[in-house]
Amino acid sequence: MLFNSIDFAVFLPLVFLLYWFVLNRSLRLQNAFLIASGFVFYGWWDWRFLGLLIFTSGTDYLVALGLDRSQDERRRKLLLGVSLVANLGLLGFFKYYDFFITSFHSAFTILGLPFGLRALGLVLPVGISFYTFQSLSYTIDVYRRQLKATEHPVTFFAFVSFFPQMLAGPIERARQMIPQFEAPRTFDLKKASDGLRQMLWGLFKKMVIADNCATEVDRIFSGHADMDGSTLLLGALLFAFQIYGDFSGYSDIAIGCARLFGFQLMRNFAYPYFSRDIAEFWRRWHISLSTWFRDYLYVPLGGSRGGAWLRVRNTFIIFLVSGLWHGANWTFIVWGALNALYFLPLLLGGTNRRNMDTVATGRLLPSPLDALRILGTFLITCLAWVFFRARDLNEAFAYIHGMFSSTILKKPTIGHYSLPYLLLFFVVMEWLGRNDQHPLQRFGLAWPRVVRWAAYIFLIMLIGVYMATGETPFIYFQF
Repeated sequence: MLFNSIDFAVFLPLVFLLYWFVLNRSLRLQNAFLIASGFVFYGWWDWRFLGLLIFTSGTDYLVALGLDRSQDERRRKLLLGVSLVANLGLLGFFKYYDFFITSFHSAFTILGLPFGLRALGLVLPVGISFYTFQSLSYTIDVYRRQLKATEHPVTFFAFVSFFPQMLAGPIERARQMIPQFEAPRTFDLKKASDGLRQMLWGLFKKMVIADNCATEVDRIFSGHADMDGSTLLLGALLFAFQIYGDFSGYSDIAIGCARLFGFQLMRNFAYPYFSRDIAEFWRRWHISLSTWFRDYLYVPLGGSRGGAWLRVRNTFIIFLVSGLWHGANWTFIVWGALNALYFLPLLLGGTNRRNMDTVATGRLLPSPLDALRILGTFLITCLAWVFFRARDLNEAFAYIHGMFSSTILKKPTIGHYSLPYLLLFFVVMEWLGRNDQHPLQRFGLAWPRVVRWAAYIFLIMLIGVYMATGETPFIYFQF
């Protein structure tokens, strides 16, 4: 079920009313109802893949109980291995089997050797990269004795199948979420109102910014061989806005929706395109995944505690794994490697934690130096996004070659003439709200109610005018 669909527009109010006005006297019933809602939400896409979600959740629930009750370290490591194999095995099979089989087949063909295995054409279950990492974090935390295993299967299944964020995050940690499922919840009008405002901004990001950029990006990338360099540059810039509006828009809707039900999800984006270097960008982009890799891969590998070689090795591992997590294509691996190369000078120079504050705090505009740093970071990020968007490496390199041609100084062609004005409005709103969780958090709260509501209605009208005629899936559903 898509957030930007009529189905969800009916589903959400119904679930909300039953949750707060029928089941509000029983925490156990509320959690059980959230499980049922999550199964309906997920099964709306394809009910057959519910079996994977149930298997993953059931395995990790039982493994965690065994980890919590056992003092034998060998047995505990074996149990953790069961969780790792179950989660990563399923993820690897559905997501990477065809990729590696195709790659090996090509390599063996070049060498003139027979290779019997063939790709299966597997369908990637929606959300599997997200809910497997979320469930896996639970067993790892229990193994590390950082969290007690929950005895109640309803609590744990509600955590894994919580519908606002199960398909595309944020990837939550059990130690932050399970206590929220175990505690009684009361309706908070102030939090719910803020949740609705964040959902409105998320829908605007997705349906106005991302979807309208997507039309231009698809046109430019599909015909890149016949485009001027300036138009190709425009396509790369627009894809940066598309993927940000699409993915952070999903996160805004998920976080706001969760707040309607009394839950606080972690922040997933913190205005990353206002970053002054690539290290700051990665602290602000897809925060739940970046911190997951930090906590469960980078730190166990040694983090940045060793010498230069160890830090370089760990940095490349993190970025390459992050690239592979995003998809079974060499383009994602190159995208990860390129970001690692961007990051290395900051890491080796000890300046990777230089920009920890929000840019231009207390000022309306950034300093000229900060403005140049923001622009430079944005441009190198856009260059890397070309690999992320391209279908294969040949297309990516051809696109970049065409972009850096002599025609880069020509006037670009754009079919959507109002798009630059929409983007300008979007950037200004994000800039003004950069110190808040989302731009509408405090926007207009001091205004008279009629003026404030007029602003909300204006955003709704923009969505109505510029929304696509059909339902458009979110980009990260394919990962």
